[in-house]
Amino acid sequence: MSLLLIRGPERRAHGSEPPPPLPARVVRALAERAAAAGKTLAVRVCANEAEYLHALEGARLTRTELLLLDPGSAATSARLHAAVDRAGIPYIEVHDDDCDAPEPRLPPSRGCLAVAQGFCAQSYTLALEMALEHLGCAECESERHVGT
Repeated sequence: MSLLLIRGPERRAHGSEPPPPLPARVVRALAERAAAAGKTLAVRVCANEAEYLHALEGARLTRTELLLLDPGSAATSARLHAAVDRAGIPYIEVHDDDCDAPEPRLPPSRGCLAVAQGFCAQSYTLALEMALEHLGCAECESERHVGT
């Protein structure tokens, strides 16, 4: 796979759980945009830190080109920070939360290309455009440019 979007867990009163699903039309639009640029996009939704760590290891083993990481409530996990560095895959950090109440960010890392802080699904669209631009295929079939 070329690109992998990993969405991290959300903290709730009774523990962590998967984030709410993205609207199907958004996921479809992201996959279509990646395909138009000659890339594939897979989405992995994680209910807890262990699933997130497993997804990162899978990305490393499958030689994923670039990650779109929404760490969710796992952003402060030292194990996650180490796993991101160990994966050695460039990534764009994505935050789909309200700009007035931002989630914690991952610590600075040499693999981080940018942070996409938008609002809801716009964050994922912005992150994908930045990823495609980094990979040199943003101009393929698109009139969008995000200025990275």
